[in-house]
Amino acid sequence: MLQTILPEDEFIQDREGESYLENLFLEIKKEFRGRPDELIPLLQRVQASLGYLPEKALLEIARFTRLPAAKVFGTATFYTQFHLQPVGKNIIRICRGTACHVKGGARILKEVERLLGIRCGQSTPDLKFNLETVACIGACALAPTMMINHHTYGQLTSKKVEEILFKL
Repeated sequence: MLQTILPEDEFIQDREGESYLENLFLEIKKEFRGRPDELIPLLQRVQASLGYLPEKALLEIARFTRLPAAKVFGTATFYTQFHLQPVGKNIIRICRGTACHVKGGARILKEVERLLGIRCGQSTPDLKFNLETVACIGACALAPTMMINHHTYGQLTSKKVEEILFKL
């Protein structure tokens, strides 16, 4: 599986001069039939390869599935798993659930923002980190919590957050 993050208009050229995006869709057309009910798996496949869903890829998915571009864009923007801009290698999700809120989740969010120099919904310029909030991580007994990629960290303090981030 290809794992790279490419800027919107700078799809790298392979040795034959064909764009990375064109080659990706040649692979995809071998894996999928182009049926409308394949939209979400197609979005997931493209994002897994590119790291995000650039406009050119969304338009190609619309052509391939014969769906209106508005339907493809609407789906990509409805689900939080999809990103229309490049995201950081480490996705940090801060819990906003009730238990985390009561135990200082807002303080944890502010500390992460301060340490990384970004706000919620942004990535660091080097694309090392992306910061998001989620309604609930589902680890209420460990509040306040955050996830970095697929690892959950609980009972957070400002000091603990700093230690965790500087290990990455």
